[in-house]
Amino acid sequence: MKRLVTAAPVLVLLLGGLTSTAATASAEGPPLRHVKYTVFTESPFAQAEIYYRDVDPPNFAEYSHNPYAFSPNVEADLGPSQMWTLDVMLANPDQWAMVTATSLDSPQQPNFHCVIAVDGQVVVTDQGPRGALCSIRNW
Repeated sequence: MKRLVTAAPVLVLLLGGLTSTAATASAEGPPLRHVKYTVFTESPFAQAEIYYRDVDPPNFAEYSHNPYAFSPNVEADLGPSQMWTLDVMLANPDQWAMVTATSLDSPQQPNFHCVIAVDGQVVVTDQGPRGALCSIRNW
């Protein structure tokens, strides 16, 4: 009987710790998912303009107010064997995963391709002569 009484406070502490850990984990938000962006062209093209989303905006109103604050861009030299890739972690890729690439006003038509993979599975692809837009969500 004495063992049971002694073990009870330990059990309460353990269970209490598990409960507070679970509450903390759920308060942190949904788990992040691995998103991989890939962009390439069928013929060499220098300084392609690429925009992508690498963070989840806090809400659509914040995003709508200033989308470029949540859509950084880079210039990259692309080709059939020269791909641009970026790995990011997003909580809601169905809403926010996006990558777009363009040749801007260049007369070249290098035929852009973009790919989005979430947790290792390709979920969307696109291609176009002067640009491509990959997004899970319909904009």
